[in-house]
Amino acid sequence: MLEILIAGGWLMLPIVLCSVLAVAIIIERFWTLRTSRVLPPGIPERVRSWAKQRELDQKHIEQLRRNSPLGRVLAAALDNRDRARDVVKEAVEDTGRHVVYELERFLNTLGTIAGITPLLGLLGTVIGMIKVFSAIVVHGVGDPAQLAGGISEALITTAAGLTVAIPSYFFYRYFRGKVRACVITMEKQALGLIYAIEHGNRKLRRSELGWG
Repeated sequence: MLEILIAGGWLMLPIVLCSVLAVAIIIERFWTLRTSRVLPPGIPERVRSWAKQRELDQKHIEQLRRNSPLGRVLAAALDNRDRARDVVKEAVEDTGRHVVYELERFLNTLGTIAGITPLLGLLGTVIGMIKVFSAIVVHGVGDPAQLAGGISEALITTAAGLTVAIPSYFFYRYFRGKVRACVITMEKQALGLIYAIEHGNRKLRRSELGWG
């Protein structure tokens, strides 16, 4: 393996660094974007239970906020539950943007790696072919050893660049899709909570007016 890296020339160094960074991002995103962490089961039921038991105080809302990204979005709605629907919706959207930013963390870097590593491989190919033609000019075509080094460098860097780029692009698309699915689920949960808050506020106003 070391011989292959050396044969690929100095462009193998950034390609290897990109591969290490890509692997680190993929592992970190797999851990961070676990469904059990982003969308823990039972949160809506827990909120409804707190509401029925009249335990929707700041302590429980703060506990919900620290629980998960979904909890942060729902806590933003609960913080503004006594306000108009538009205010609640705006608070949820603002919090949602911050949550999405955190869920997409490092994905742009992974996409960049997927984009630049084939270009690095292509650059290695060009450099290798330049060496081949330079060897032909100096030594002619009678010495295969002089030509093999440049051709080998060209093929190795191209293969290395594609080897890093293909899985990086795959996981970039995979994580983007996973984030999108999580966001849609959070939106559904938040809209359901907003509707419940609005319905509860209407009932409260009716009772205050004596309409039952």
